Amino acid sequence: MGTIIFLIILVLLWQGGFWLTVDVLEVFKSYSVPSPAGVAERFVELCSDGTLLKATGNSLLRGMAGFVVAVVIGVVLGLLIHQIPYLQKHMKPLVLGVQTLPSVCWVPFSILWFGLSTQAILFVVVMGAAFSVAISVDNAIKNVPPIYRLAALTMGADKKQLYLHVILPASLPELITGLKQGWSFAWRALMAGEVMTTSIGLGQTLVMGRDLADINQVMLVMVIIVLVGVIIEKGIFSAIERRIMKKRGLAI
Repeated sequence: MGTIIFLIILVLLWQGGFWLTVDVLEVFKSYSVPSPAGVAERFVELCSDGTLLKATGNSLLRGMAGFVVAVVIGVVLGLLIHQIPYLQKHMKPLVLGVQTLPSVCWVPFSILWFGLSTQAILFVVVMGAAFSVAISVDNAIKNVPPIYRLAALTMGADKKQLYLHVILPASLPELITGLKQGWSFAWRALMAGEVMTTSIGLGQTLVMGRDLADINQVMLVMVIIVLVGVIIEKGIFSAIERRIMKKRGLAI
């Protein structure tokens, strides 16, 4: 309830600021500043013809598909880096460096290799998230207290049992946090890919708003992008994280 009240206050302040700077002081032109009323009007219009629903659905499907592929690649790469000292020494710094690249840097490659297609967008999403997941996997396993491994080995656990029953459960909270971060990278990468291509999605709807000089549509899409990201993060990753923490007695 407190969050809803806070958001209502923010919207009222936003509308008040629009009224003051546009209608009263005339500092800005109405077409250059979004307003809650204008955003709500565009929301109704884009919902009525199905544009917003289709764009959101397409973006979610692409985001989830790219994220799943990124997780598979990232987990395998992270395990290899952790297990092979040579890769730990020479490849991890490279992975860390590539991780810092803005996702938009992969767009030219994706367009040259895949054209203006869905595959191009998925490529950007995978490249934007996979390296973050790989680093998270390596760090999560590294941060398992050594005493856990020693105790398991002392009790006769083999390598498979060590990973399945000791390392994986112990590293799970940090792994979930890493996946949550990977999702945020994937979602941002998705928007970079959609903005640069012609496939229908939230990114393309944002570009359409820019091309039409419709600042309210641009703001609406930005709000939708934030809301979807927050809902996925809170509804899935944070829920799983809380459940694991409660199961271990680390949260109420």
